[in-house]
Amino acid sequence: MAKVLITDKINDLAVKIVQRVADVDNLPTMDEDKLCEIIGEYNALLVRSQTKVTAKIIEAGKNLKIIGRAGVGVDNIDVSAATQKGIIVVNSPDGNTHAAAEHTIAMMMAMSRNIPIADASVKQGLWERSKFTGVEVYNKTLGVIGLGKIGAHVANVAMALGMKVVVFDPYANKEMVEKMGATYIQHLDDFWGLFDYLTIHTPKTKETAGLINTNTLNRMKKGVRIINCARGGIIDELALAKAIESGQVAQCAIDVYEDEKNVDKSPLINLGKSAILTPHLGASTDEAQINVALDVANQVVEVLSGRNATSAINIPALKPQKLEAVKEYMGLAENIAQIASQLSIGAIKELDVSVSGKLSTLDVSPLEIAILKGVLSANMVDVNYVNAPIIAQKRGIEVKTTKTNEEQNTICVKIKTSENEAIVKGALIAKGIKRIVQINNYFASIEPKKYMLFVPHINKPNMVAQVASVLGADNINISGMQVAQNNIETDKNVMVINVDSEVKSTTLEEIAKIDGVDKAKFISLEA
Repeated sequence: MAKVLITDKINDLAVKIVQRVADVDNLPTMDEDKLCEIIGEYNALLVRSQTKVTAKIIEAGKNLKIIGRAGVGVDNIDVSAATQKGIIVVNSPDGNTHAAAEHTIAMMMAMSRNIPIADASVKQGLWERSKFTGVEVYNKTLGVIGLGKIGAHVANVAMALGMKVVVFDPYANKEMVEKMGATYIQHLDDFWGLFDYLTIHTPKTKETAGLINTNTLNRMKKGVRIINCARGGIIDELALAKAIESGQVAQCAIDVYEDEKNVDKSPLINLGKSAILTPHLGASTDEAQINVALDVANQVVEVLSGRNATSAINIPALKPQKLEAVKEYMGLAENIAQIASQLSIGAIKELDVSVSGKLSTLDVSPLEIAILKGVLSANMVDVNYVNAPIIAQKRGIEVKTTKTNEEQNTICVKIKTSENEAIVKGALIAKGIKRIVQINNYFASIEPKKYMLFVPHINKPNMVAQVASVLGADNINISGMQVAQNNIETDKNVMVINVDSEVKSTTLEEIAKIDGVDKAKFISLEA
């Protein structure tokens, strides 16, 4: 039975979910050395933000298949080291969507109406109504940087409050933005002067670090109000403090900071009612804490059960929004790649993929990863969706994909090597029903099974009986079979035989002795 280690404090419901498929040790947060001592015996690790999963820990986790972070960010996990080891890293990008969006709106309203400082004043026994006159958000323009699920939720609520919304997100679809009632701004240079309020909903990356700085602040409307409940470091805090002191920025509402361990040293601390500050509360609701824990626990169960995670951050092409449209073809793509790879001889020179039908209108990058996994797993162990692209890159293997206008929904894999060429095409003839419809120049309708035998032969009587006799003599049961004719050389056929067990090399040698048989090939499929 699999073993799972949970550190940090995670909801008990999540522990119970994982216990369905694994033995679980739920231990307190520990340091790197202690974790390195014990991690080798575990197949999965679940953490929150306290545990730092370093490269040293990952190296010691020789049996790790998945690391789960019960939250949105993965700053405390060395994702690169995990990816190199073929370990899936998952988080819960949607579990705190509503909590973070609601906190953003709450921060905007609290800032606009001076609620925190007015509350403190009343509790001191004062009555200073005129001192705390606020501003309305109605008919103001909200600028949104990053229109993911949180940003989109904030935008929708803002529009319900009567605000206008302008969006900058290079990954957002213009038609989608306009359909929701907002305005899409294509170029960042055109964005800065358009809004009265700015809210940020993007990760901290090389591109977004320090995005809000002296230059960009000075390009905004005078008196702008800024909210950041996303990530610290996106705003240059010193530049923001100076902009508030000069009056360029009227107020800010900040939940995340450049250095959260030393937030008392932030230049925003002493700005009075001009700065509403909270201690990273965006995801801090009872519901969100439960949601993120359950989400990650369920993903761990899926991976340990041999299925796919829904939010693996180190497999970008398998993000749910990309995977959803093509997920029913993933198994087929991997199968045909496995067959093509096992039929080929020598080092791969070219890997060409073509898709047709409705697949030609979709983002097929998840299928490309499935194909790479299928190709590589034919000759390697421990290949998965995480490390397949990395291994392929190191070996100089690149997927070249073309899309055709054929009506049928098919995937075709062509492998060219130093010695031969293998072509395998597959299709779904109904939901969940896979078929191999072409193998090189042979056209058929073959159900891919775990064990398959390909026997090319001359088209003449008694060939099937002779091959079946050899298999029977070795106690190998035939569960299905089809004979297909060569589309070019009509005197040649191929038997595709589904068998219930592995076919040994000695059995293949006996089949090869049959007059008229070309070299037989045993194929083993993983998926």
